[in-house]
Amino acid sequence: MTTDANAPWLIVGLGNPGPEYAMNRHNVGFMVADLLAERIGGRFKRAGKAQAQVVEGRIGPPGPGNRRVILAKPMSYMNLSGGPVNALRDFYKVPVANVVAVHDELDIDYGTLRLKLGGGDNGHNGLKSITKAMGADYHRVRFGIGRPPGRMQVADFVLKDFSSAERKELDYFVDRATDAVECLVIEGLERAQSTYNS
Repeated sequence: MTTDANAPWLIVGLGNPGPEYAMNRHNVGFMVADLLAERIGGRFKRAGKAQAQVVEGRIGPPGPGNRRVILAKPMSYMNLSGGPVNALRDFYKVPVANVVAVHDELDIDYGTLRLKLGGGDNGHNGLKSITKAMGADYHRVRFGIGRPPGRMQVADFVLKDFSSAERKELDYFVDRATDAVECLVIEGLERAQSTYNS
């Protein structure tokens, strides 16, 4: 699928708002969005009527490889992410194929990345909400968090903080996921997959 080279990109980190959720596994999308904002020198601020915080900026080298991006963190709670994401997409006139959702993924080992375009939601409520609001043809950067141990419920697992052992590597993995998002936007999906899919 080709995209308009001049169209902006909307990069959405998925998570739940509020300090009590900040270090949850479910909030790794927010962590990546925060690091991207830091890299482009922006600060998140409330986005008009959309229930989200946004940063506008550019990523990539100066010149034609440069891309206009809108970074977003929906403030609606995970399972209602679709409304704010679609409102921002309409407002900034972003093609669906230029939307990137960064989210936690249970079926992938901790720290492993998988990038793809389109597909199902795999039971992820944030993706389910976005797909319902605007269709499934957007990019996903899936950040592996692994499966819950023993008989722990999935909902309990994703809403728990990363373990102390996981936290030792978390900064590295978030940094790598942020690199992957930049590569996807600047160089395209195939290059990003061949570099970061593991």
